[in-house]
Amino acid sequence: MRATRIPVAVEFERVPVASRWADSRWQPSRVVPIDRDPDTVDESAVERLDAEDVLERWRFPGQTTEMHAVESEGYYLNLSAPDPMAFVMWRHRDDGEPPVHPVVVTLSYNEAARMMDGGEQVDPVPLDPRLRAMLEPFVAANYKPEPKRKHKRNDPFAEGAIVRDRDRDRDGGTSR
Repeated sequence: MRATRIPVAVEFERVPVASRWADSRWQPSRVVPIDRDPDTVDESAVERLDAEDVLERWRFPGQTTEMHAVESEGYYLNLSAPDPMAFVMWRHRDDGEPPVHPVVVTLSYNEAARMMDGGEQVDPVPLDPRLRAMLEPFVAANYKPEPKRKHKRNDPFAEGAIVRDRDRDRDGGTSR
């Protein structure tokens, strides 16, 4: 099945911190859908925005997020959380302005967890209502919960469930 691709813009901000080692830190602040063809987005595009209450703000309008049917459980977990999130995997870069850039944007809780397990920098941002409106019907169409299976329980009172060492030795069984 083909992935559903959604063009998005990722905004980063540089905020001051109270630390003796650093005066600021970078963090993603928003992920919003944009009206563009996902096949024509320019991933290298970057725009400087007016900074209100932060030191710097940059927008990356050429990103895409993909929704895959096999990730529907991760989308379901995200939507069922009290505060659904979009997850941005990002990296620092040595050259260019700004010194950060987004690599992957995902709406799947499971995919974000796998990236973090791999040691990547992944930060959540609140899920935009328009992205949520796109994600909900996708989850409704593709998420099928795992069927519950009956587990055979150990019944300590069943016939032959308890075998004592003295019974095993008397019946010709081997001792430990």
